[in-house]
Amino acid sequence: MDSPTSRTVTGHIDVHHRGYGFLVVRPTSTSEGLSAFIPAKELKHHLADDVVSARITLAEDGRWSASGLSLVHRPRQELYGEVVVHEERVLLHPDRDVGAGNWPLETEGLEVQPGDAVVARIDEDKVRLVRKIGPGVDRALERLLLRHGLRREFGPEAHAEVPQVLARPLAREGRRDLREVPTVTVDSPTTRIIDDALSVLPAGGDGALRLFVSIADAAEFIPEGSALDREARERATNVYLGDTLLPMLPEALSAGSLSLVPGEERLCVTAELRIDPEGRVTSVDVYESLLRSWARLSYAEVAAYLDRGEVSEPMARVREAMPWLRAAAARLAVARAGRGGIDQTRDEAHFTFDEVTGEVSGIETERPTSAHALVERFMVAANEAIAGWLVERGIPVPFRVQGEPEPQAVADLDAFALHSGFAAGLGRTLTPLSLAAFARQLSGVPAEAALRSVMFKALASSRYTVVPAPHFGLAARAYVHFTSPLRRYADLAVHRALKHYLRGRRDFPHEDPDVERLAIHLNERTRRGQRAEKERHRLLEARVMAAHVGQEFSGHITRVRTSGLLVQLDQPLVEGFLPLEELPGGPYAPEARETSLVGPTRAFTLGMPLRVRVAFTEEHPGRIGLALVE
Repeated sequence: MDSPTSRTVTGHIDVHHRGYGFLVVRPTSTSEGLSAFIPAKELKHHLADDVVSARITLAEDGRWSASGLSLVHRPRQELYGEVVVHEERVLLHPDRDVGAGNWPLETEGLEVQPGDAVVARIDEDKVRLVRKIGPGVDRALERLLLRHGLRREFGPEAHAEVPQVLARPLAREGRRDLREVPTVTVDSPTTRIIDDALSVLPAGGDGALRLFVSIADAAEFIPEGSALDREARERATNVYLGDTLLPMLPEALSAGSLSLVPGEERLCVTAELRIDPEGRVTSVDVYESLLRSWARLSYAEVAAYLDRGEVSEPMARVREAMPWLRAAAARLAVARAGRGGIDQTRDEAHFTFDEVTGEVSGIETERPTSAHALVERFMVAANEAIAGWLVERGIPVPFRVQGEPEPQAVADLDAFALHSGFAAGLGRTLTPLSLAAFARQLSGVPAEAALRSVMFKALASSRYTVVPAPHFGLAARAYVHFTSPLRRYADLAVHRALKHYLRGRRDFPHEDPDVERLAIHLNERTRRGQRAEKERHRLLEARVMAAHVGQEFSGHITRVRTSGLLVQLDQPLVEGFLPLEELPGGPYAPEARETSLVGPTRAFTLGMPLRVRVAFTEEHPGRIGLALVE
């Protein structure tokens, strides 16, 4: 019988690499979510992501524990592990972030040796060997792919459709011809997938100019329900794993026939924005177009023009358009500043790789330039304009929404700012304007990277939903992803809805439940991809920092835990852990809001600068251990 302290629930399993786990019950409209501790002995024969029913019990300390787990559904089909032989029995020791203990392994007649890395298929209660992972293969990467259900290769049906797409002629009829309008793309030199192109017409007598944001028309070539579409929907987004890209679409399409490479005719969907002298978007026109990029520019080239007036050779053909692109960006920036919100670009750590071995060799900080800001303003303006256009017409799509930050997160950000030497005064409720005012203080200060990291963590997570709602961080009343249909399925879905409307459809269901189901799927797959990216990033950081054990660095405290401090180094931009037991003058305990660790004579507080030494690294689970330098 259920009681306030004991009941049966259904949830999914999260496994900790130390052998225990948690039963996670998601919140519903009638009940709150919870997380219940699963002891190691209860995890036997269960895996991460298993949906199980279990009995949960509330302890005196207010924590839940789970027992009597019963499998309801197992979404995981393949499992990474290493071979163990015990008393002549061949066993699989699974990825410790996925399963605990050893599982009997049926080798299907293949010869295996202890320590072999293998992929196994889970068939009811049996684990069957699928393949061995050969020497020279990055085991950590293979483990990561299988842990998160990510795939390198596309299925045979999707591959079979690629030649059909490549052979398909361009259907120019009914499209506005923009081939004679000077058009540029702006990307990193290494970018191969080019979704978006920019054009602008000079201001007329009323001072208004016309900005064209043209996006590759992937929806024209990827029919809904096709094998390519099913694979793209399942993947949901490109996943960037440092040295490995898992594309949403085969690269023959996304980096080839659909990419907006210079000099080639391409089909696009264009958002044409009329921008008045005060930066207001006074009208939006959306249409299918025919485009030819005149020049491919890099961020560095555009920044050199914006900052110093330098015109590169590729820019010469579109030189007359460049001042008007700058004017358009400046106008949008002024209007955006009046509403608040924050720029999404920030300092990022990028890995370098040895050209011969392919091994990670270092970490470089990429700082956003004036060119990054220009492109971001155009993309955000287009996404916001398209969202408003869709809302006005009642067209259901996956909108991108972000709620207000939780009061506790605002209080923590306020405390962090104060301890870092900034007077935030954010109050009880954060607004997009007050957030923008605080963010403006951070520009150019030594601790900017750490401060912005904490600021972004304070914001609520963004998600997709068919119900249009504001996006807090962008100060937008409605927002969609429209500008990257070669990289994100949400954008592809938005393009399809747009094209249906442009071609005459009007019978869209209000808040279509099918679109909401798609949004839920995209949220789950996007989160999974982001977790994989973060895990790979931490692993590569640990590999790089292994060569710096014993060296000293400056950093700032970005998070306080009961077990110690997270410290972000100023250079390179990596985060390490400073254990509680390494702090002198203890014992220490977190104060109520966990913004400080307080000891008898001193405290360690969010935002505090520290001098630390790299004490050790663990490639798995991507841990960098730090020691305090007094």
